[in-house]
Amino acid sequence: MFRFIVRRLLQLIPALFGLSILLFIWLHRLPGGPETAILGERGTPEMRAAIRDNLGLDEPVLVQYGRFMSRMFRLDLGTSISTKREVTTEFLQRFPGTVELATTAMLLAIAIGIPLGYLAARRRGRLLDHLSVTGSLIGVCIPVFFLAYVLKAIFAENLHLFPASGRQDPTIDATRVTNFFVLDGLLTREWDAAADALWHLVLPGLALASIPLAIIVRITRASVLEVLGEDFVRTAEAKGLTERVVRQRHVLRNAMLPVATTIGLLTGGLLSGAVLTETVFAFSGIGAFIADSISQRDYPVLMGFIMIIAVVFVLVNLLVDLSYSLIDPRVRVR
Repeated sequence: MFRFIVRRLLQLIPALFGLSILLFIWLHRLPGGPETAILGERGTPEMRAAIRDNLGLDEPVLVQYGRFMSRMFRLDLGTSISTKREVTTEFLQRFPGTVELATTAMLLAIAIGIPLGYLAARRRGRLLDHLSVTGSLIGVCIPVFFLAYVLKAIFAENLHLFPASGRQDPTIDATRVTNFFVLDGLLTREWDAAADALWHLVLPGLALASIPLAIIVRITRASVLEVLGEDFVRTAEAKGLTERVVRQRHVLRNAMLPVATTIGLLTGGLLSGAVLTETVFAFSGIGAFIADSISQRDYPVLMGFIMIIAVVFVLVNLLVDLSYSLIDPRVRVR
């Protein structure tokens, strides 16, 4: 297992290196530049030249890239042009909110999607199967921002069952330990703070979970149907094994590999693509902040945030690889 992990980690280095090159080139091709973000459209050429010289943007591209990678290895992400705060501080303040939201959405998608996909496959051609397939198509087709507005209008503004925005009620004097609001409430035994933070996650979590849920249902259904047609399943049933044993040991375990791959990819996508959901619910995560940084040409924020998100995405896929070896030990050998 140790060699398996080391081999996977070594394979990740070229991917991150290639991403850093593409990211660096892309950011330097953005129109305007950081001097426009600092000075606006009325800055004089002399003022713009001074800022570019101060930021080192007049140096050769290879020198700039080398300095960028050197800072990344030292975890020095620079200072935000727009907020004047350390990029690391901004990230540590905002990323926990996105993680909480993405985790909530993925847990909802997994808890509902896998059982529903399995039941749909076991009842192929029946009412539940047709409803799950139709529902998954609708879930994929409905835009996330539209569903977010609908949920907010019905359950927050009309029925007043859930909060309409934010991560926590501002009137709650909660103790901050990790900036994960639910976890902080549990660690400090402030149960009302933890419950309120969890309550704020329900509507944005449901909105963000819609597409992953639909995809997991379809992938699980297709994978289970494929496994149900295998000879070893028919042999297990012919031997008189109970449905529970056949389901857990033979069907679900063999059907989980493509599902695990899908979950890993979707989790990485949720961490980097919650912009619309966070905007609708005024949820203080990294999504809306990155969108604002693009419009403001805040290079340090973009470079730092995107690289860290890429590392997290890569680590999520490493966990997916490890889950393969747990689900199917033959993967370790291959």
